Amino acid sequence: MSGVDDSPLRVALLSYRSKPHCGGQGIYLRHLSRELAALGHAVEILSGPPYPDLDRDDIVLTKLPSLDLYRDDDPFRMPALREFHDWIDVLEFAHMRTGGFPEPLTFSIRALRELRRRRRDFDIVHDNQVLGLGNLGIPRLGLPLVTSIHHPISVDRRIELEQATGIKQRLGKRRWYGFVRMQSQVARRIGTILTVSESSKADIVKDYRAAPEDVHILPLGVDTRIFHPRGERVRGRIVAVASADSPLKGVDVLLHAVAKVATERDVHVVVVSKPTKDGPTEKLVRELALGQRVKFVHGIGDEELGELLASAEIAVVPSRYEGFSLPAVEHMASGTPLVASRTGALPEVTGDAGVLVKPGDIEELAAALRRLHDSADQRARVGASCQRRVQERFTWPAVAMATVRHYRRAIATLADGAAPETREDPEDREATDAREAGR
Repeated sequence: MSGVDDSPLRVALLSYRSKPHCGGQGIYLRHLSRELAALGHAVEILSGPPYPDLDRDDIVLTKLPSLDLYRDDDPFRMPALREFHDWIDVLEFAHMRTGGFPEPLTFSIRALRELRRRRRDFDIVHDNQVLGLGNLGIPRLGLPLVTSIHHPISVDRRIELEQATGIKQRLGKRRWYGFVRMQSQVARRIGTILTVSESSKADIVKDYRAAPEDVHILPLGVDTRIFHPRGERVRGRIVAVASADSPLKGVDVLLHAVAKVATERDVHVVVVSKPTKDGPTEKLVRELALGQRVKFVHGIGDEELGELLASAEIAVVPSRYEGFSLPAVEHMASGTPLVASRTGALPEVTGDAGVLVKPGDIEELAAALRRLHDSADQRARVGASCQRRVQERFTWPAVAMATVRHYRRAIATLADGAAPETREDPEDREATDAREAGR
């Protein structure tokens, strides 16, 4: 195993789904893998579908196929009998049919099986928020493990349960988020955790009961080759990058605020997302009679996204919670004045550069949009402050170098014989079963 401080490392990056253009996990994987490879390390990604887009030919992608039960064009699909290859596929399908979300668990077992077969091929394993029970077997293979938790999904669960109406919907949400208990069990036993903010660390320690000394803060970066000021901005354009139908992301709040502003000013909003057909967001657009003032775009490439963000007069992150928010940093890198919710890690990300409003407060958000729309000087001042903050704090090469330092500490700890076994937890009888099942 490589332990020399400047020696290239063989890195296995794990990601159960790696959607390339939305969702923080896929974006994180893409940029971190590129910068690790640029530093001279050998990077191999073990991923379930959807698979990532990668920026370098020397990054290896090993596909660990699942039944892909949540694909965009056919969610909760019924796979053909020929698609079932082993007991893990049966477990995945059965779990989905009972209303749960099985991918973190089943991917972790597939990844453990692959790593057991190839344990001599890697110096370090980096888990990108899988936190499946199979991960508990990785240190027992003699492989050091570092885990990224961008924010604990317990927060998503709490907010969605608060938004749920009726006992059937609440029970459905509880079943769907059943995997959160597993992730909590794994998090407090797995050792080194990297997270993106003080806010996320506090939530991980509180909700997952991870040891504070195991949780290290490492902010994310932004690709300024893509996200930077360019050309003229479109008068009255407001842009948000957010999952349209997720209550966590607050698109409903943004639409209500835009509807208020649009009664007096010529504004329109572009949301980078694909709302469910006839789902809650599309219904709200009709109820608010926003018509041509709202546009949803999805599936666009990096260059087009960079141009869109730089074309906005105002950017908004209306979330009810964020563990970090890469879209916020991308808006700021584009020199676009940012309005963001005063919640989670967003105050840490924006500092005193952006405009902060109370999460869920339609009136306060609408007032902030009016002020920025009406004042070119204020837009220029806030936009310049946002861009300056990104240049000072958020770059991917720095993230990669800091990540490698954590890799080397994990390698040294295992080499010193400090703790090749994960911590014991009296609640985790099922973890033992999963470890054995993965063999």
